[in-house]
Amino acid sequence: MTDATLSKSPQSARSYRWIGIAAAVILVGAMAFDTKIVRIGSEDDVQVQKFSPETFGSEQFPVIKQDVENRAADAVELAQAIAADKKAAGEKYGVATSTGPVFPVKFTGVVGERKANYNVVAVEGLPAELTVRVQTGPALNGTDLRDATGQIEFGQFKNQIEYQDAGSAINNEVKKAVLGSIDPAALTGKTVSVVGVFKLVNPKSWIVTPVRIDVQ
Repeated sequence: MTDATLSKSPQSARSYRWIGIAAAVILVGAMAFDTKIVRIGSEDDVQVQKFSPETFGSEQFPVIKQDVENRAADAVELAQAIAADKKAAGEKYGVATSTGPVFPVKFTGVVGERKANYNVVAVEGLPAELTVRVQTGPALNGTDLRDATGQIEFGQFKNQIEYQDAGSAINNEVKKAVLGSIDPAALTGKTVSVVGVFKLVNPKSWIVTPVRIDVQ
């Protein structure tokens, strides 16, 4: 090995060392540029993205209530339409679901007996064989309010559990906003005006979930 070769070796080593340092700096810079900082509470925070039934219910119930009140058909008119042609009535007044149409309805009547979670309401002009029951709690069954507008669909949720929870959360809002100031056991004999929805399963039995109850 010549003296010239020996004299160049330390300089070459230093050059390689600086090249390595420069490459590392470039790599770290690229990683930093590609890294996104997510702040807690921002739209990108996975905690924020997690489905909250309570929030969903409180946001959606006022929208559903307004829609139902705007579209509600008089009970006598609706009963006549269903008796004449259930399919046509569903298309005109209701919102289709996989288990039958959901109808928005309004009526005034006298409250009769209370059984379980329902109060029976006698509505003048309805057929004698038709029983109208209004859900007054404490338990509210079904997802009729969730399905009432046709705007809340399964595809908007991650799974069936979230979809079911959405319906329950809306029902919980009914308990607070509609039924919170009402004593169902004290309604017997009183006249009430009701706006709500029911799913047509049995034409002779309407189970109405209310969005508004006015006690006279």
